[in-house]
Amino acid sequence: MTARSRPLTWLRASPTLSALSPDENAAAEALTLALCVVGVYSMFLLWAIAQERCMTLSPISSPTDQHNSLVSAPFKSIDGTSSHKFKSALFLGTCQSALSSISALIYILCRRKSTDTLPQSLGLHHVEPLSNGVAIPNEKHHRHHAHPPKPSTRYSHKALLLSYLQCSVFITSAAPFGFAALSYISYPAMVLGKSCKLVPVMIMNVLLYRRKFAPHKYLVVFMVTIGITIFMGFGNDKKGKSHASGNGQTQTPYANIIGISYLLINLALDGAINSTQDEIFTRHKVTGQQMMFWINVFCTVLTSILSILPLPYIPVIHPSTDGQSELWGALTFIQNHPSIIVPLAQFALTGALGQLFIFETLQHFGSLTLVTITLTRKLFTMVLSVIVYNHTLTMGQWLGAAVVFAGISVEAFVKRKDVHAKRVIQEKEKAKIKSL
Repeated sequence: MTARSRPLTWLRASPTLSALSPDENAAAEALTLALCVVGVYSMFLLWAIAQERCMTLSPISSPTDQHNSLVSAPFKSIDGTSSHKFKSALFLGTCQSALSSISALIYILCRRKSTDTLPQSLGLHHVEPLSNGVAIPNEKHHRHHAHPPKPSTRYSHKALLLSYLQCSVFITSAAPFGFAALSYISYPAMVLGKSCKLVPVMIMNVLLYRRKFAPHKYLVVFMVTIGITIFMGFGNDKKGKSHASGNGQTQTPYANIIGISYLLINLALDGAINSTQDEIFTRHKVTGQQMMFWINVFCTVLTSILSILPLPYIPVIHPSTDGQSELWGALTFIQNHPSIIVPLAQFALTGALGQLFIFETLQHFGSLTLVTITLTRKLFTMVLSVIVYNHTLTMGQWLGAAVVFAGISVEAFVKRKDVHAKRVIQEKEKAKIKSL
């Protein structure tokens, strides 16, 4: 947990927090992490169900089709005589990002102090530390200086907003590459690749921002990545699935190279997103909900522009071939098929609530912990299904689960050791004070 982290933000106003012992701080941190894990798991389980209802990857419908398309389960028309599938993936993302930004804004306004201005509440009032340890707002200078120092652009509002925009561009760009990869490689191969997401997150942190991690972090990342890879690789899926792409066709080595290239670009962008978010928390004094608000605002603007433009046929991004804007097509579909409104609202709402927990985790524990939570969600879900529904796992899956739990245990052991060291130091300081 970094120096910027403050567990249990809803207790920050309490005057006793600063006097918490290391054990109490550890308990507060553990409670915060547990709530974040439960929130992420529950919200995105419901989100996945709504996503499958609204939008999923369908196989080719005829030999002339060249790419997969994102389509939904059939929705009945308003007259009940026909059923059609929703194909506007871009509009779906716009709905989620718009509702996520509104949810973050409501959260911020409900928890703002009465003395805070709107820019302060939205994280646009940064206090930059000076070399003498005195903190002043970054837009002010000491008047008694003959030549006041030039304010650092590193902590400026412009740099902060540009970083938010950078994250939004990465997010908007990453999804199409992931979907495009499924046109050339199998879904199990895609899952295996995504299970290694911790690696690009760590690499991008090092390459883009020269960030260093504790030695045990590298071990934990390695063990979790290897464990999840083993768990996914030794599943009881039929072998034939591993040789067919998402469109059901047998793939040539050339097609596999294209699919793997798309997947690597997707993973690199995912790593850049998480490392940039870590850098924002390091440079700027913002909360997770403030970051969530601005990133989703920029994502909404970007996807809205793309959906309004009358784009030509673009696989996955714009599957329509009639040249009309996706926004118009989506609104027309909703008007003629009102039964999609409920699953669409469920998709956007659960995604928005899930993001509140995601950005809370990002703020307090960093991207590596967040990615570990999201990656292990499926593993824990399958293990839970074994306990509740008596499902069976292969020996390889049990081995992978054991490796993941071992990696998580290493992280817990190191944190416990750090807490013990802090407690010893605190007791020594108390003993010195009493002796005086």
